[in-house]
Amino acid sequence: MKFKFKNRPLVVVFLVVFLDLLGYSILIPVVPQLFANPESSYFLLPATFSIQTGYILLGLLLGIYPLMQFFATPILGQLSDRYGRKKILAISLVGTAISYVAFAIAIMTRNVPLLFISRGFDGITGGNIAVAQASIADISTPQNRAKNFGLIGAALGLGFIVGPYIGGTLSDPGIISWFSPATPFWFAAILSSINVISVLLFFPETLTKFTSKAMSWFQSLQNIAAAYTMKGVKTLFVGTFLFQAGLTFFITFFGVYLIRRFEYDQGATGEFFAFVGICMAFSQIVITRTVAKFAREWRVLSIALPAAAVCVLLYFLPTAPWQMYLITPFFAAFLGLIQSNLPALISRSVGPDIQGEVLGINSSVNALAQAIPPIISGYIAASLTPNAPIFISAVCLFTAGIILWKVYKPTRQMQRE
Repeated sequence: MKFKFKNRPLVVVFLVVFLDLLGYSILIPVVPQLFANPESSYFLLPATFSIQTGYILLGLLLGIYPLMQFFATPILGQLSDRYGRKKILAISLVGTAISYVAFAIAIMTRNVPLLFISRGFDGITGGNIAVAQASIADISTPQNRAKNFGLIGAALGLGFIVGPYIGGTLSDPGIISWFSPATPFWFAAILSSINVISVLLFFPETLTKFTSKAMSWFQSLQNIAAAYTMKGVKTLFVGTFLFQAGLTFFITFFGVYLIRRFEYDQGATGEFFAFVGICMAFSQIVITRTVAKFAREWRVLSIALPAAAVCVLLYFLPTAPWQMYLITPFFAAFLGLIQSNLPALISRSVGPDIQGEVLGINSSVNALAQAIPPIISGYIAASLTPNAPIFISAVCLFTAGIILWKVYKPTRQMQRE
């Protein structure tokens, strides 16, 4: 019987996108222990460095990956138009595997500069989601396009669930004695290497017409400029930026909050964020579909965004860890509603002839919103308090809700639908 896997590039694309998110989220439980917990044996900074310096380094390390992705993603997409999807996917995954190995070595040797180099390199090579999207577009028909692109959302969601759990579990020597903060990254390097092999062996080239069009090296910056001039959706892009920035502020320093408030180790932090991811997945699969029967996207967003902001502030009230888990299903439900309805509203607000352009712009807006908050949140935490970025998260989410409620104006046709 002939092996059919080579005819299913969607499986390989799913793994590629999954590893992209894994690379982002696997650090969530580990990095706070490296830079923000002097009581941890994993703390990397010498005694001569202040904890404020640790906060700044934490933010910079978490910010360099999405910042590099912001610039690299459109470039990798264009290179795949020139040289094919398969080559660029394989090369980018090799780069990701190398960066994971370098990060593991950096932890083991306590080499902070190498940590930054490896994360920046991973951001450049890991910006292959544009190539994955292009591959799906190559093989999709109008009938299955939405279903196929839904795989990307599923892979991203699974990556956010698995990443923190892997990061927390595989770095906990209480589970197996030889586990350390480097272990999750050795594991991720193995996964990336396996994915390289899957691309080389089982992924057919999906591009049929190669281009010789001139490269646009600053496409991301052009996308950001277009986002704030595009009639009909620029308000939505502002809302998208504020939402993603608010979520990133929260993710960057909530791990530090868990250490300071409840003395969480990396395992407990990873389990918490994995629980958030599971609840978000349930929201996107079940709650979003139910709510869509009764309310349009902009109405859902005008409620879900401020409600998510309130949930962020509620996290300051618990006096015992179990109390946080009572807040999380509500917080994750609102996040799931936002993540499902915001891109859907952007898509509905433009014509079918510019869907691809808007998709690229929206990706750049999201990438920039993931890059800026970590970088500045470290300085904010160092100057004020580690809780300050979490307060700013709530402000961003609430402001985005006000914009959707007071500023955004749906077309008459959308109001009738």
